Amino acid sequence: MGKKTKKIWVVGHKNPDTDSICAAISYTYLKNQTGDGHYVAKRAGAINEETRYVLERFGAAEPELVQYAGTQIKDISIRRTAGVGSRISLKRAWELMKKLDVVTLPVVSRSGKVDGVIVTKDIATSYMDVLDNSALSGARTQYKAIAETLDGEVHVGNEHAYFARGKVVVATSNQEYMAESVQEDDLVILGDREDVQIQAIRLGASCIVIGGGLEVDEEVRSLAQRRDCVIIITPYDTFSVARLINQSMPIRQYMTKKGLITFQIDDYVDDVREVMSRVRHRDFPVLDEKGSYMGMISRRNLMSTQKKQIILVDHNEKSQAVDGIGEAEILEIIDHHRLGSLETMSPVYFRNQPLGCTSTIIYQMYQEKGVDIPQQIAGLLLSAIISDTLMFRSPTCTPLDKEVAKQLAEIAEVEIEEHARNMFRAGSNFSNKTTEEIFYQDFKVFHTDDYEFGVAQISAMSREELDRLGEQLGPFLSQVLGEKKLDMVYVMLTDILGESSRVIYTGNDAGKILTEAFHRREEDGGILLEGIVSRKKQLIPTLMNAMAERL
Repeated sequence: MGKKTKKIWVVGHKNPDTDSICAAISYTYLKNQTGDGHYVAKRAGAINEETRYVLERFGAAEPELVQYAGTQIKDISIRRTAGVGSRISLKRAWELMKKLDVVTLPVVSRSGKVDGVIVTKDIATSYMDVLDNSALSGARTQYKAIAETLDGEVHVGNEHAYFARGKVVVATSNQEYMAESVQEDDLVILGDREDVQIQAIRLGASCIVIGGGLEVDEEVRSLAQRRDCVIIITPYDTFSVARLINQSMPIRQYMTKKGLITFQIDDYVDDVREVMSRVRHRDFPVLDEKGSYMGMISRRNLMSTQKKQIILVDHNEKSQAVDGIGEAEILEIIDHHRLGSLETMSPVYFRNQPLGCTSTIIYQMYQEKGVDIPQQIAGLLLSAIISDTLMFRSPTCTPLDKEVAKQLAEIAEVEIEEHARNMFRAGSNFSNKTTEEIFYQDFKVFHTDDYEFGVAQISAMSREELDRLGEQLGPFLSQVLGEKKLDMVYVMLTDILGESSRVIYTGNDAGKILTEAFHRREEDGGILLEGIVSRKKQLIPTLMNAMAERL
């Protein structure tokens, strides 16, 4: 069986827009056609209604949500020690530990759930601390296990039955002592004297263990069968039998069952490491998503962790990336925004072009690699370009974006204007969304030397609808300001058909900076910016310049 190929994520930014999702899906397809890894599209947040419409329109599956890029247990090699049943003997457990070179065995039920763990200390306890001669019956030890522990066999009786009552007695040739010491249901260890064997059976022994590997006389056999007494024959002498017999007890008697510390396969290594630092256990069971046993993990395993490998599309800002991105290995960045704050440990493939959409760049890469674009992928790429350029109205749109969109429309067999209207209409349906969902569907955080501010953009087909959204969102901005610990929060309410944006805001100096930046006056708690529809190219650079001039 070949080595399992490690999955490489292709993921866009938080609060993903249509370009972020479609670029991730489309670039994943390209990489799987040309690369040597296994690439998987992911998303770092909930998709909006416009994107949902696009995915349904072209029959594309919604990428799986990921919220943290830190290393998980499933990213490292765990020890695939097979689980054992709680009925195996202490001796068998010890033999397995020596064979596997481990100090811990997981005890697993038939349904795959972890019942406990048995460690070398538990086995040592069974040898050193058991002074009670009724411990063997107290543990309900199976006769078959007793025979196996003594390298013997059950000669008479049911090997699957249990020694459940009585104590362990070592017989002597003194018949008076035997009569006083052996009681009904006891297990008697004895030698080759037939008279002692017969006396033990007549005294009511439930089992006799005959040492020396001798044959059993027919009279003894017959009596044992009539009295329902089990006979076990072993090659060991009586001293060795007495020393070894407690090792036949099932491990359930000594295993740890309460206070077990287990980890899920999806647990993050940082959390696992913290737990391990507080306890002295050496090995811990790992469970799958259904709570079934998978393997064991130790501190040693954590020394050979492999970071998640990730390709970022449509962003290069740390604040916009999936949480925990600093713990991941970034392989590539494909983007069309300004250079941001991400740092990498080693050189990466970074493609950044001043185009209206990341998906335009990905289209170019299909051409460069000589990979045919399927109809579904063409529809996704086209939708991303329409969305990001507001159907070519945004100043970020370039002639190349328009030309690529036309070619993609032919492959996808769609009419651009009709598809754009359907997309924007779907994206303008806010009836089933909460205020929080509406705000965060396209929200990004930006940084300057002195300010940290957030900008949400919400687009709709009419100014009346946007005005209603502005009234709904206004009171929510102060909450965002506090929760995100920002200096300012802005919301662009963009009228797609009117090619304008009304900006509402909160935070110290937010209004002053905006009025100074665009030389507009505040009206009804906001500022109307005619011809401003691009957050990336029109609003953010102008705001940042105004912030810099205030210093």
